[in-house]
Amino acid sequence: MIKVGDKLPAATLMEYAEVEGNGCSIGPNPVDVQAASAGKTIAVFAVPGAFTPTCSAKHVPGYVDNVAAFQAAGVDEIWCLSVNDAFVMGAWARDQKTAGKVRMLADGSAAFAQATGLTLDLAGRGMGLRSNRYSMLVQDGVVRQLNVEAPGKFEVSDAQTLLGQARQA
Repeated sequence: MIKVGDKLPAATLMEYAEVEGNGCSIGPNPVDVQAASAGKTIAVFAVPGAFTPTCSAKHVPGYVDNVAAFQAAGVDEIWCLSVNDAFVMGAWARDQKTAGKVRMLADGSAAFAQATGLTLDLAGRGMGLRSNRYSMLVQDGVVRQLNVEAPGKFEVSDAQTLLGQARQA
């Protein structure tokens, strides 16, 4: 499993673009994790799936509501990762009103989750391999804080926990 001090793995996530611009076409666009994190401080949080009750009611809104506080703490971007396709993440972004606040990134094949060792096997529930719920603070592609949830919990990957750590960094 990835740990504090490790570099983020080489992976490509997908992000749904609502409007064309800066070389991005409307629809899914690739995001190279290492290139996108270079030279930035990023608050990353991951969820098992889009539109899940806890994630939609508490997790994403907690980050959306605290964008200004994260920026004041030196965070350049906030990323939400989930093992869904870019179309689902785009729909969830619209539903959660994350535009300009949180980048909703799709890890459709769970390649990033597997590369970090932060997977959750929900095959028994018909959902396959998913991402564990976690948050991390990343500086220039290196993990500086990592908060991994116990199964079925929502205690350490919330915005307030990571925001406190960002303020101390």
